[in-house]
Amino acid sequence: MVEERTELQFERRASLRAFNSFGLPAVAAALVRLRSEADVKRVVDHPEFGPAKKLILSGGSNLVLTRDVAAVVLKVEILGRRLLRETPEAFIVEAGAGENWHDFVAWTLQQGWPGLENLGLIPGLVGAAPVQNIGAYGVELKDRFDSLDGVDLVTGRSVTLEAAQCAFGYRDSVFKHLLAGKTLITRVRFRLPRPWAPVLGYLDLQRRVHDTGNAHPDAQTIFDWICAIRRAKLPDPLQIGNAGSFFKNPVVSAEQCRDIIGRDPSVVHYPMPDGSAKLAAGWLIDACGWKGKSIGRAGVYERQALVLVNRGGAIGAEVLTLARAIQESVYGRFGIRLEPEPVIL
Repeated sequence: MVEERTELQFERRASLRAFNSFGLPAVAAALVRLRSEADVKRVVDHPEFGPAKKLILSGGSNLVLTRDVAAVVLKVEILGRRLLRETPEAFIVEAGAGENWHDFVAWTLQQGWPGLENLGLIPGLVGAAPVQNIGAYGVELKDRFDSLDGVDLVTGRSVTLEAAQCAFGYRDSVFKHLLAGKTLITRVRFRLPRPWAPVLGYLDLQRRVHDTGNAHPDAQTIFDWICAIRRAKLPDPLQIGNAGSFFKNPVVSAEQCRDIIGRDPSVVHYPMPDGSAKLAAGWLIDACGWKGKSIGRAGVYERQALVLVNRGGAIGAEVLTLARAIQESVYGRFGIRLEPEPVIL
């Protein structure tokens, strides 16, 4: 039942199954739909919701629910996208936090504003992108970030944060630490550089260049390639419940990398500018024999070992048990502790 209180739309004892891409069962004490910055401020001023513990829910594509949620769930549904300004150096484009990320990327390319093509088909909403500092195929969100707007959930004040204030790291930001649950992102602005230059360093893209003979692909072509690559490797959450890449690619020292290469010469690794190396977590998991295996109703996807899936009717505890078993297996063989990407509640 949906109730109206001081113009807020909310529901008590709300099922969250449809709001997390894993399709895991959980119930929220209350779920509030936020369609504007004003709605966020109404939550802060609300006599019941204002003082309550809150959980910000974007697209639910980076969330593993292992229990019911006692907090007030804030469902971000703020829309809108526009070109703010154009300079000789960049296009500055803004999107509401509730916009679908992939659709937004496709829209920027349709408008002739390249720069986000390597991030195509990443599930989730725009507002979650800075939280996770999403990245794929050689580009991270921080590389294209300008600034964002949000609302302080304690004071109700509007805030604007620049890149330095967001403390971006590998799949990390200030929103996972100091501002976790304290600032709700309402709008995000992107700086798409001019002139545009393709990012083609990843092996899958180099193969496409070789196979097609197209050594100078445009942004739309790169976007199409990446969408095809991701669709071939990754399950559609609408068909098979999943949260995308479940583990971060571990970064190790050059010495550690040489040691692993000495034992497993085929290990997939990427040199980093500081001399360290990023290892492919999916390769490590596959090398431990997990691809296609299951624990209960949670399993490892047959085409990509980095993705855990809901085989049908799984609960969060089964996903967590599988994830921990994989961590122990990889640690036992390689001495590397894999870190989950999704938030586990």
